[in-house]
Amino acid sequence: YIFPQQSPQLARALVSKKEMYLLAKKHNIPTAETVFPQSRKDLEKYLENTVFPIMFKGIDGRLSVQRSGKKMFILKSKDEVFEYYDKYEDPSNPVFMLQEYIPGGEDSVWMFNGYFNEQSECLFAITGKKIRLAPVYTGYTSLGICVKNDTVVETTKRFMKEIGYKGILDIGYRYDSRDGQYKVLDVNPRIGATFRLFVSDNGLDVARVQYLDLTGQPIPTSNIIEGRKWWVEDRDIVSSFLYFRDKKLKIGEWIKSFRGVQESAWFAWDDITPFFVMCFGYLRKVFSRRKHRE
Repeated sequence: YIFPQQSPQLARALVSKKEMYLLAKKHNIPTAETVFPQSRKDLEKYLENTVFPIMFKGIDGRLSVQRSGKKMFILKSKDEVFEYYDKYEDPSNPVFMLQEYIPGGEDSVWMFNGYFNEQSECLFAITGKKIRLAPVYTGYTSLGICVKNDTVVETTKRFMKEIGYKGILDIGYRYDSRDGQYKVLDVNPRIGATFRLFVSDNGLDVARVQYLDLTGQPIPTSNIIEGRKWWVEDRDIVSSFLYFRDKKLKIGEWIKSFRGVQESAWFAWDDITPFFVMCFGYLRKVFSRRKHRE
C-alpha cells in the first residue's frame, strides 16, 4: 500500500478544534472567534461581554459526544451556558470550547473537497454548499450542491501550502455576512462522508485523484459541475420533517430542492440492494420505537 507521507502531528492538530483554531490564526486564515475556558472563573469573565447565541462545542468531537451525546449546542443565554458547562464539562480535563455564532442559514455553509500532493500542491478542488443538514442546523450534509467559490479554493490552497498538508482534505467554512469573510470552522484530514458530491465533469473525485497521483499516473484536468447535487435519502427525510416543523421549509421549496440531484448515498440503478437494505433498516427502527412506546 502507498499512503501520503502526512505528518501525524499535523493531522492531530487539524482534528483538534483548538489546535486548528491556533493554526488558522497563525497563518491569518479567517475563522470564528473562540475561547477555551479552563475553569468556571474563565467562563464568567468571558461571558461578561458575550453576544448571544453562542456555540458550546467540543474541541474533540468524539469526547464531547461521550460526555453529552452531541458535538455541539447552540446556547442563547448565560444561564444556559453555565447549565451546560456544569453538566458536561470537567475542569480537570476540559473538552469544550465557546465559539461565536456566525449568523446565517444552511446556504452560508461552504465545503471544500480536494487533494494535495507531496509538495502540498492542490491537484483537485471542488467547492459546494449545504442545502440541508442532519441533524438540522449543526450536522453534516443531507442534501448538498456544487457551487464554484474561488475565494474558498484560494484560501484553502494557501492554508494547506503554508502548513505542508498532504493528501485528501475535507474542510468546512461559513460565510459571515457581517464582514464578508469565509471563515474556516473545521478541517478534516481525511476523505469526507460527502465526497461523492464533489465529482468533476470527467468523473474524478478525491479518491480517484489520490490513486492516480500515488501510482504515478497523469491527472486529467477537470472542472466543477455547477449545480450537481448529492442526497442522503434516509437522513434528509428526517431533516426535512424537522425543517417543516420549524417553518424553515415549504412543500414547494422541498420539491424544487431535488432538481439537479445526480447521485444519492443509497440508491443506484446498477446496484439497488443497498437502497432496499436501508429502507428495511429504517422501517424496522420506526416500528421498534413504536413498539417500545406501547
